[in-house]
Amino acid sequence: MKSTTNRLDRSEQRIAGLLWNGTWLASALVAAGMALGATHDFWSVLAPSLSGYDVMKTGVALFIILPIARVALMLVMSLRERDYIYTAISVFVLAVIAAGVMVEL
Repeated sequence: MKSTTNRLDRSEQRIAGLLWNGTWLASALVAAGMALGATHDFWSVLAPSLSGYDVMKTGVALFIILPIARVALMLVMSLRERDYIYTAISVFVLAVIAAGVMVEL
């Protein structure tokens, strides 16, 4: 029983780490984009192709991708543990997300 608890704790820690670090990175990108936008005149001389708007869009895209990455991580972890029920659920959720993206395109 203790082995199962340790595996669950590690899985939860991996998922929490992904979400924690991803959220901080996305927040940093949004903040950097805002700072670049506010100081556009200064940065346009040093790096004319660098746009604060593009950096902010990247941060927002990362916020959107984080839940999908979580499901993908859960899929990999459930495959490793040979838990085929959770594998099937993860595949189904990813398929629904993919179908939604395809319909929107």
